[in-house]
Amino acid sequence: MNTRIDNCFKKLKKAHKKAFISYITAGDPDLLSTIEIVKYLEDAGVDIIELGLPFSDPLADGRVNQEASIRALSSGSTFDGVMNCISKIRDSSNIPIVLYAYLNTLLSRGFEKSINTASSAGVDGFLLLDLPLEESKPYRGFFKKNNVNTIQLITPTTPDHRIKKISKYANGFIYCVSREGVTGVQDKISDSAEELVKRIKLNTNLPVAIGFGVGTPNQAAQAAKLGDGVVVGSAIVNKFNDESNTAEGRLRAATFVKKMVEAVKEV
Repeated sequence: MNTRIDNCFKKLKKAHKKAFISYITAGDPDLLSTIEIVKYLEDAGVDIIELGLPFSDPLADGRVNQEASIRALSSGSTFDGVMNCISKIRDSSNIPIVLYAYLNTLLSRGFEKSINTASSAGVDGFLLLDLPLEESKPYRGFFKKNNVNTIQLITPTTPDHRIKKISKYANGFIYCVSREGVTGVQDKISDSAEELVKRIKLNTNLPVAIGFGVGTPNQAAQAAKLGDGVVVGSAIVNKFNDESNTAEGRLRAATFVKKMVEAVKEV
């Protein structure tokens, strides 16, 4: 497999740099704004975009991302609208895009059709929050057929034998959930993150990106020292929502992101 995600990590490894992955919810505050926000994030130095497909019951997400999904749905964002949004991003950008989604959003219109449509729009990988490895076998062929990565989550409570099994079927990168619970900014990186990364590294050569709870430049740098990349979501979603929905507001939010990117790149 050779996706934009794979190539991004290869390039960063060669340069001895860590990846900065930014999560935003597609359609928050609307789909046109999402296209513009992705451009601001790319200009700020973000390496990979994790784009949330809005869903009414995002159980793995904390308050910030739940509210972002509500705003996106309220603005009229649909699966087809998000795919059109990604196609428009592709008109001017090759930044890798991971679609962060819940299974129902894909099953409701036909799983194979959803994967085909997303791949054609320009999605490079999928992170499906509620599709455990044990139930993924019927779906794996569709990902392979479309040459898209399947990002797997590993948490602090995942036993070693299951880490080994998950790593076998993962590609692109491993998403290391640094702590128990839902998404959201925390006061510090969990003490369990370093040990979890070591356990994962014993079972795979894939890059490991650390997420859940990273919200400041210092925390981003800490996480970057432990793994191969850092995922920042709620802090970025919050910042863009707090700023005005204007070019000036987005630039201020992107400047906030750039500080975290720079902290990661200095590691």
